[in-house]
Formats: sequence, C-alpha cells, structure tokens
Amino acid sequence: MNEIKIFCPATIANLSCGFDVLGLCLETIGDEMIIRKVKEKGIRITKIIGADLPLKTEKNVAGVAALALINKFDSEYGFEIEIHKKIKAGSGIGSSSASAAGAVFGINELLGKPFTRKELVEFAMKGEVVASGSEHADNVAPCLLGGFTLVRGYNPLDVIRIDSPEELFAVVLHPQIEVKTSDSRAVLQPMISLKSAITQWGNVGGLIAGLYTTDYELIGRSLQDVIVEPLRKHLIPNFDQVKFTAMHHGALGAGISGAGPSIFALCKGLAVAEKVAIAMTEEYLKTGIPADTYVSKINPIGVSII
Repeated sequence: MNEIKIFCPATIANLSCGFDVLGLCLETIGDEMIIRKVKEKGIRITKIIGADLPLKTEKNVAGVAALALINKFDSEYGFEIEIHKKIKAGSGIGSSSASAAGAVFGINELLGKPFTRKELVEFAMKGEVVASGSEHADNVAPCLLGGFTLVRGYNPLDVIRIDSPEELFAVVLHPQIEVKTSDSRAVLQPMISLKSAITQWGNVGGLIAGLYTTDYELIGRSLQDVIVEPLRKHLIPNFDQVKFTAMHHGALGAGISGAGPSIFALCKGLAVAEKVAIAMTEEYLKTGIPADTYVSKINPIGVSII
C-alpha cells in the first residue's frame, strides 16, 4: 500500500473535571488526510485545504508528529501529507490533535503497523507542542484510541481507554470566534486550594466510575469543574447562560470543550441531545455571534481508514 486516506475525528478534552487527563472521541466531526509513500526520504506537507496553516514541516503539527515517528523508525521511504481541514483551528475540539494523530496513524499503516495505537500517542503529542506549547495527550489519545481516555500519568505515559455507555451523546456548540490554546492557558493559576483539589479529584473518580457502571446520573453529577472553568469562562460570550440552558433542557452536564470557545454537553439519548442542541443554539444566537452545533455519538474507533 502506497497511499492511504483517513478520517481524523474531533475530540472533547478535559470534560470539566479532568483538565489535561480526560477526553472523548466524536463521530460526526473530523478532518480527512491523504498520506503517500514516496522514494525521497523525509516528511513533506504538500497541500492544506480549508485552513491557512504552514506547509513547512517543522511548523506544522502533522509534520512535527510525523518526524517524531520516522526518527524512531528508520524507514527507507519518505511521506507526503495532504490535509483537508474541517475542524477549525482554535475551536476547542482538537483541530491540531486530529492532524497530529492522523499523520502518525497513516504513516504507521503504510509502514506495516510497527507501533500500536497507544504507542502512537507519544509521537502525536510532539505535534501538540506546535499548537499549544506543551505536550499533552487529552486530545490525541481519544483521537487515536476512540471512546473515552484517561491519561493516568505522563512520565511514563500511561493511557487507559474506557468504553462509552451506549446511550451517551455529545452536543458541541462552536462559536465562530477563536480562542488560542496558549491564551486560554495563560489565564490559569499555578496554585489551587486544597478544598478545590479535593472536589476536583472526587469528580474525576465519579466520572470514571459512572462510565464503567453506566450510571448516567453519576456521570452528570461529576461533570463539575471548580478549578479551570471559573478562570476561562469569561473568554466565551454567554457561556453561563448556554450552560444553564443545556442543563435545563435535560443535559447530564455541560462545560468548556478543551481550551474553548466550544461548549459541550453530554446527554442520555439522541432525542434529549437534539433538544439540547436546539436550545443551546437559540440561546447563543442572542450574542449575535454565528455558531455551529453538532450532535454526535461517542466514536469507539478513533482515526480510521476511509
């Protein structure tokens, strides 16, 4: 096989209580990439459609992630990467991670799968540095593994994949504004109170338990963020009202998707998710800012071959 076309799904990171350690994979939103094996060694980004992003390999998240992989695996071939962006940069639903994860997945397939999907996470993390200035796996892990993922630790990297309850749906409202990950990280405080820490890790444990036991009410009670959301929500116009509206119309919980500005809600059942999506959209229209809204099942597979 000398060429592969892949779907690179969007993701929701943090999931309120799990800053930098929790994420989930979406089914209905994602980029497409075409990766070709060529005789000339190295990595080249040949085309980017749908976004104004650098073609230079060392300045592109897909290029940096791909370089990390081929530096580990001595290939006699090189690779060309064509990116069709459908996830907007700065959207908060894993635009950079889709590119990074897609690049390493596709190259790994063309090389005959020398690395497992979990091993690919470390390479994809290298690409995230270009976008946010730090290596974090809360987007690239669910993008590569599907379902929910928990990053238990980074040194060494320890990622646990968790199946999603069957009736769980995600709603994502994406305002047409950009919040750079680097900017949203700048508002965070390095020190937190012990009281807040205890509340937060209790919610993380509750969310994981709720996923494993298919306890939707427990999932909802655990989607609370007392550390990051209070500092970031002012970056998203009308956030509190949209979150309240989502909960009022039946969402289990709602919060900031990744670094924002997207707002997510988790719901039990498609009918509830569709009702919540309509309500969130109508509420956000009051800002006068255009927004796109998506309803999605949790993607159990992650990056996939088209």
